[in-house]
Amino acid sequence: QVQLVESGGGLVQAGGSLRLSCAASGSIFSINTMGWYRQAPGEQRELVAAITRGGRTNYADSVKDRFTISRDNAKNTVYLQMNSLKPEDTDVYYCNADVLKDFMSWPVIYWGQGTQVTVSS
Repeated sequence: QVQLVESGGGLVQAGGSLRLSCAASGSIFSINTMGWYRQAPGEQRELVAAITRGGRTNYADSVKDRFTISRDNAKNTVYLQMNSLKPEDTDVYYCNADVLKDFMSWPVIYWGQGTQVTVSS
């Protein structure tokens, strides 16, 4: 089994910063893409940022130049540095990982449990 555990959410004032972390553990051979998504109540989950194993990144337009995604492959961990936070960034943030359990298997996507980020105005 694979588990993703997120940390780093919380309450911050507009203009502030937070750093989210997500560590994957369990039966892992390799992890392809890792990403961060967010979801407000009653809305669809949307991509915030993603990063390949080789370090290529992709960002939602709304967070470009404010958020930075990075990863440590040795630790199976992905980070999201969030700067210049706005009230509209308030959401539950989820990480996901595209995991290979062995070299013969197909990749499977796993999700973390979510961490609340609240930005006050």
